[in-house]
This record gives sequence, C-alpha cells and structure tokens, in this order.
Amino acid sequence: MDIWDKKKRSAVMAKIRSKDTKPEWIVRRYLYHRGYRYRKNVKGLPGTPDIVLRKYGVVIFINGCFWHGHEIDGHLPHSRKAFWQKKIERNKERDKLAKEALMQMGWAVMTIWECQLKPAMRKKTLLEMEYYINHSYLARLKTQSSKSYTLEEIPPNIAAEDKGKYEKSNSLNIIEKPNK
Repeated sequence: MDIWDKKKRSAVMAKIRSKDTKPEWIVRRYLYHRGYRYRKNVKGLPGTPDIVLRKYGVVIFINGCFWHGHEIDGHLPHSRKAFWQKKIERNKERDKLAKEALMQMGWAVMTIWECQLKPAMRKKTLLEMEYYINHSYLARLKTQSSKSYTLEEIPPNIAAEDKGKYEKSNSLNIIEKPNK
C-alpha cells in the first residue's frame, strides 16, 4: 500500500531525474579534476551513454540500482509488483542491446552502479574506472600503431603504471571490446 495518493505519487515520480544525477556528478567531477575531457549524454550513440570519452574509446553508463535492476542492490516495490518487474526487465533488455551495439561500433563499455559510488566504495570504484580508461587507451594506441611501446618510449601525454601495482578487480561491470 502506498503512503501517498495517486496524484502525489505521480508528482514525486515526475521529479526523478534521468540526467545530471548525483552519481553522474560524482564521476564527472572526478574525471574532470583528473584531466579527462568528455561529453555527457551523447544522443547520437545507442543508449545515450552518460559519459563518452572519445579519445579513449570508452563510454560509461552510470546506472541507478532500482531503475536498471541491479542484482545486488536493486529491489521491487511491494505495490504494483508486476508493473515494476516488467518495466525493470524492459530497462535491462534495452541496456543490454545498447551495450552490444556500442561494442559492435568499437567502443569499450563500462557500467558503474549507484551503490558503487556510496562513500565506503567510492574511492576504489573511481580508481578502478581510471585504470580501465588508461588501459583501454593504451590498448587502442597499440592497435593503431604497428610499433609497441616500452615504458620508457611511451609518449609524454600518456600515463602508465607498472602492471604489478594493480590487482584485477571485478567490482565494476566492464565489458571489453572484442579483439579485432
């Protein structure tokens, strides 16, 4: 049973934003302060990614756990359960199709969940995101050039770290672009 009448609930739901949410703001601010330049909500790409780093070949979706049906942190309301289940399943299918289309276009796709940006996990999530962006960029450079770079030969505008400093982590939902 809902605590508000139908008109009030409709007004509340209408105020929920799809763009410029707090999780998006956190990620964009981090990227900007770390020197990354990006475009937001690019309508010309499938799924209208929240952040597009064209130079790096990476698109980032920042998903709310409820609206996109996060398996770990998502939940269904007690009222109108069938409606919400159907709606969230449609959202998940739409997300899957958009990610597949982007990968076919050559983009590396990353999904960051709202719960991963809570204060307890935020730093780890943002560092993993940055590592993935740099890794994707270096891999892209390697495929574009026939020459392989050693750490001493990497152009000065590329940040690179020794692989041993990072552990492989699966906390971000990262979909690698297919090898060509």
